[in-house]
Amino acid sequence: MLKTAVILIAVLGGAYTTLLNVVRYKSAGRPIPANVSDVYDAETYEKWRKYSGEHSRFSIFSGILYLALTLLLLGTDAYAAFASLFPSGVFMQLFSVVLLEALINFVIETIEGYVSSMVIEQKYGFNRSSIKTFIGDSIRSLLINFALSLFLAWLLSVLYTSMGDWIILLFAAIVFAVMMLISFLYPILSRVGNKFTPLEEGELKEKLMSLLTKHGYKVKAIEVMDASRRTTKLNAYFTGFGKLKTIVLYDNLVNAMSPDEICAVFAHELGHGLNKDTVKQQLMNFVNMLVMSLVAWLALRTPELYTDFGFDGINYGFASVLMSVGLGIVNPIMSMLMNAYSRRAEYRADAQSVSEGYGEAMVTALKKLAKENFAHLSPAPLNVIMEDNHPPLAERIKAIEESAN
Repeated sequence: MLKTAVILIAVLGGAYTTLLNVVRYKSAGRPIPANVSDVYDAETYEKWRKYSGEHSRFSIFSGILYLALTLLLLGTDAYAAFASLFPSGVFMQLFSVVLLEALINFVIETIEGYVSSMVIEQKYGFNRSSIKTFIGDSIRSLLINFALSLFLAWLLSVLYTSMGDWIILLFAAIVFAVMMLISFLYPILSRVGNKFTPLEEGELKEKLMSLLTKHGYKVKAIEVMDASRRTTKLNAYFTGFGKLKTIVLYDNLVNAMSPDEICAVFAHELGHGLNKDTVKQQLMNFVNMLVMSLVAWLALRTPELYTDFGFDGINYGFASVLMSVGLGIVNPIMSMLMNAYSRRAEYRADAQSVSEGYGEAMVTALKKLAKENFAHLSPAPLNVIMEDNHPPLAERIKAIEESAN
């Protein structure tokens, strides 16, 4: 009975994901709002429709394939069979399941990544990553994900064995701390496989320095990352905690935008900092961790779940698998709430660009970002509500223009 319930939950989670992918695929035919009709010319828009269609169709196919594989593994007790090949003992048993899950995810994500980047993105001129770089990134991702998953499964076993029901708060706090640590280490990890060079002296550097120091921020460095080795798409970000910041610009961004447009983008990011959006989102992430821990607690308090899937008793690696299945129907609710806040935060951050005198530049910057990143200009409301953490471009531009008047 419990096994059937878990499989049903997996089906519901997969069906939900497939529904959103189908809606996004069909939304390509929606009319483009007038205030963003100049982003794509007729030829580029047709190219976007084909590009979006290929990505959406592949997402639908890969989602169904992943669901079928999940159901096959759960239905045949494959995790328990694989674990039986390893020595008994809590650690080796959880190690076996985490290893199997990591290898399965590696194969799936590598295939998905190859088709997405090396086939579809390559076809439309966005991919600049070589096979060597792609393979290196995939292996590095496998090792990091496996190490992190193994640590979390081991942590789950230690906490539940020693603390029992207190695991809800303790596991949430520790996982949240790990996430914060990863965020702290991201500037270091991002340097693996990427090259950073100081931004040359000039108008752009002076304006960026002035923008941040005006509000009490100290700029540790302004660096340009060689993102063009992997993609043609544009991006930029802050790193660092507190008032000390490092600005990182994709070289694509520097080459595609004017100094005022880049400053508009960073005035927007400054708005997030001034409104404490990152702190608020971290608090929401902690609540999300509590929900995840509740799912883990429910899984660990139900030993029958494990015997139904062929195990002799609780397997903490398989507990992680059960958590993933359970979160497939919990995460959409949490994501909807968090994305609703994020979209409101984006409007506030855009208003900061206007207040810094970069309203017009922000509009042109957003249009360039949308064009270069091949953004969807008229997404379906369901996708926006359930998936998108940024408002549609047309609505952002409308709000900027109203704020500027």
